[in-house]
Amino acid sequence: MSDVIKNRYEFVLLFDVENGNPNGDPDMGNMPRVDPQTGYGIVTDVCLKRKIRDYVDLVRAGKEGYDIYVKDGVVLNEQHTKAFAALGRKPDSKKPKDDELTKFMCKHFFDIRAFGAVMMLEVNCGQVRGPVQLNFSRSQDPIFQQEVTITRQAVSNAKDAEKGQTMGKKQIVPYGLYRAEGYVSANLAKKTTGFSEEDLALLWEALVNMFEHDHSASRGKLSARKLIVFKHDTELGCCQSHILFDKVKVERLSKDRPPRSFSDYKITIAKDVPKGVEIIEKL
Repeated sequence: MSDVIKNRYEFVLLFDVENGNPNGDPDMGNMPRVDPQTGYGIVTDVCLKRKIRDYVDLVRAGKEGYDIYVKDGVVLNEQHTKAFAALGRKPDSKKPKDDELTKFMCKHFFDIRAFGAVMMLEVNCGQVRGPVQLNFSRSQDPIFQQEVTITRQAVSNAKDAEKGQTMGKKQIVPYGLYRAEGYVSANLAKKTTGFSEEDLALLWEALVNMFEHDHSASRGKLSARKLIVFKHDTELGCCQSHILFDKVKVERLSKDRPPRSFSDYKITIAKDVPKGVEIIEKL
């Protein structure tokens, strides 16, 4: 594995959805998540981290150091026993007296190295804060939550055979452009998880391509549109993150009608960044 990262980063990811549900809310009948006070759409950090995990699991399956800790069907305590077995220890629920168990988990699992994890369960591997963090994504304009009625020619039960078809619902956003902002801390990578340059390259790759391998009937057309990375020339950084985030402006061009495509927006990236910061457009 390559060297631990030595530079701080911030990034802005712009992605859009067309006739799909980017992140349903189970408390609201799986309607697209929305800020009830403003009508702006929301996609949680957990949703995007899930897609990053799934992409890494897809492209690095079976490669040492790139297993995924949180994924469908796994039992977390059984993941922890791998660390105890590797170190020749008996599984224990007490807080570890040293950090060897946590180090093993960081080395073995990409998502712990990136996002951190709380591993204080019945089999206790401690906890670690990861260097990669994401904010909730928010749409650039208020979204329209639409529920579409659909029909199915087949029926589920013999008693419904006379009906010939059954009814259902799909929850969609006709169109929405979302903005996610994130952080990569070289200081935390060095002190805690060992997040490496190779890991960082894989993170950028995942952010660009994660929607391409996650298509479904409910999600519609989800696409990454822009990935703007701000690289500091030091470990601790050269300025506050919000100064850099403010350099990325999104302007809606279709003032007289609701936006329905990415071309309805103009993206501007100001180049007057503080000294020691480099702008890298990954997409």
